[in-house]
Amino acid sequence: MSKISAVVITLNEERNIKRCIQSLDGVADEVIVVDSHSTDQTVDIAESCGATVYQIDWAGYSLTKNFGHSKANYEYILSIDADEALSEELKSAILKVKKESLHGTYSFNRLTNYCGKWIKHGGWYPDEKLRLFPTKSSIWEGDIHEKLVFHPSQKNTKLKGDLLHYSYYTFEEHQTRADKYSSLTAIKMHQNGKTASVFKPFISAFSRFFGMYIIEGGILDGKMGLIIAYISAKSNFFKYQELKRLNSSK
Repeated sequence: MSKISAVVITLNEERNIKRCIQSLDGVADEVIVVDSHSTDQTVDIAESCGATVYQIDWAGYSLTKNFGHSKANYEYILSIDADEALSEELKSAILKVKKESLHGTYSFNRLTNYCGKWIKHGGWYPDEKLRLFPTKSSIWEGDIHEKLVFHPSQKNTKLKGDLLHYSYYTFEEHQTRADKYSSLTAIKMHQNGKTASVFKPFISAFSRFFGMYIIEGGILDGKMGLIIAYISAKSNFFKYQELKRLNSSK
């Protein structure tokens, strides 16, 4: 039987961390929490749930996750965010392959809960994530949207069950996070010499809304599908407006 080290990075996740760690019970042989100096009860809750907590200065998603990898004692990493939890079906699937001995990498679908509703359309589901992988031959890379890099010879197996993602509790949280990523992406694009025409913000926003709400079926998620598509479109508009502003300030 293989052993698994679960790695979670946190910053002020007191409302999520207990659910996350408890969902790992019986699956993970240890839980490592890398905390970036939370000011709430995250650390106390994590430790009370049996996790080993390391506190470090925030170094970006990839470097922070890789620090967690360096503290792992076992041959496989289960990378999970604080606002995620394993469904019962996924726990059973992981336990099955764990008992048979893990080989290669493993992925599974992520199902997002948005303001109390499970979202199954609009490009949000199935949202396949590769989160179970060998400790020694895998590393996270990238600044904004981190990507797992592993040896190309590794065969991936998709497991049944969902990774439950408790994303946003309010619409305002979604808008704030979307604006943050739009700004960071615009800066990255600017640094890479990208430009945007006067019409690009409008075209991009319309394409995003139409794609998510109509083509990918967001309309089937009712009011929540409409709001998700609207905020996503608004975020795209802001991204290219910000890129234009950065380019004009040279």
